[in-house]
Amino acid sequence: MKKKTFYVMVCCWVMTLLVSCSGPKEQVHLVIWGGESSQELLQQMADSFIEQYKEEADITISIGVEGEDTLRETVIANPAAAADVFSFPDDQMADLVKAGALLPITQETDQVIEQNGGNDSVAVQSAMADGVLYAYPMTASNGYFMYYDSSFFTEEDVQSLDRMMQIAQENGKYVSMDFSSGWYTYSFFAGAGLTLGLNEAGSNYCNFNGESDEYSGVEVAEAMLDIATNPGFIDAENEKFQSMIQDGTIIAGINGTWSAGIVEAALGENYAACKLPTYSIGGNQEQMMSFAGYKLVGVNANTQNPEWAMKLANWVTNYDNQLLRFQTIGEGPSNLLVAQSIEVQNAPAMIALSEQSRYAVLQHVGSQYWEPMVLFGTIIASGNPDGKNLQELLDETVGEITQPTE
Repeated sequence: MKKKTFYVMVCCWVMTLLVSCSGPKEQVHLVIWGGESSQELLQQMADSFIEQYKEEADITISIGVEGEDTLRETVIANPAAAADVFSFPDDQMADLVKAGALLPITQETDQVIEQNGGNDSVAVQSAMADGVLYAYPMTASNGYFMYYDSSFFTEEDVQSLDRMMQIAQENGKYVSMDFSSGWYTYSFFAGAGLTLGLNEAGSNYCNFNGESDEYSGVEVAEAMLDIATNPGFIDAENEKFQSMIQDGTIIAGINGTWSAGIVEAALGENYAACKLPTYSIGGNQEQMMSFAGYKLVGVNANTQNPEWAMKLANWVTNYDNQLLRFQTIGEGPSNLLVAQSIEVQNAPAMIALSEQSRYAVLQHVGSQYWEPMVLFGTIIASGNPDGKNLQELLDETVGEITQPTE
């Protein structure tokens, strides 16, 4: 018994020594921001991250809501108060890098680049500045297309916005689009051959108030007014679109992959999606264009836990979580292996996005573009109630869009 007791005491002493030598686990607290629709998903990812690294550190993660449309302004206003990890559209990269708000990525850089298509892929290029990787690619579906109820429309019908609005009106229903967002209304101007982009100095160039080879900006505005006042059309931002397609009021609408689950649940076996249709301008039919882009996850340059923050950013954008993001909220992956999966390839929203990609350009515009287009689109959506001269309205809008950066 004495010998047995001795052995037990020795074992206990050895275990105590090992614990004391290893010391207490590191205490890590991280904050991650994401959009409203991704909060539950982020919580699931945070929980799995904590479980994965529980032997290395005691980790707590706080999840906050910060819309990707306002992320840039929020972070730049006070980088030190921003989250350790946050998601943002690729067109905000330049401003965030310029503001010194992003930490260069140094963890598994080669692997991240390879998984997202290599150095020459658009996904990787969207996350780089001056050859340095500043973010982890998360999605390749930051674009838009047309959802529709196939019990009302044939595949031929959805080629024309005029035809779709006619069918909607005949059935006391609506086709929708968000006119208050320059992200969507860009499709009309680009379809007419008018241009928008970034100068080297960081300001915008824009000729929406001028002319292309075929059309003028005024003709685009007139075409938009015709659509806005059509009885078969309704102006609807994201939440309104989702609500009205669920109650059957909207039977087709321009939106993105984040609404795929809601639309599919609402339409059931009649769920369908396609590229954007043509619209009427100057007596012709022109293909609606679109912005295309990527969503990225960056690490705050002011984080107190850079290594753990990079681990978390890498985690929420890895293979498993890109697949989970697609399965949960329908956002398309940037990871090539996930994108090539049968599950993604068979999704109507992904097929529509691929079709629309032939008529899409990267969303590289400065922040001065967005607010003027909100006012312009709101006036058009309401039918230009004050009868404002359209050329003057466009001149004012473009004047604000092209203001030099500070």
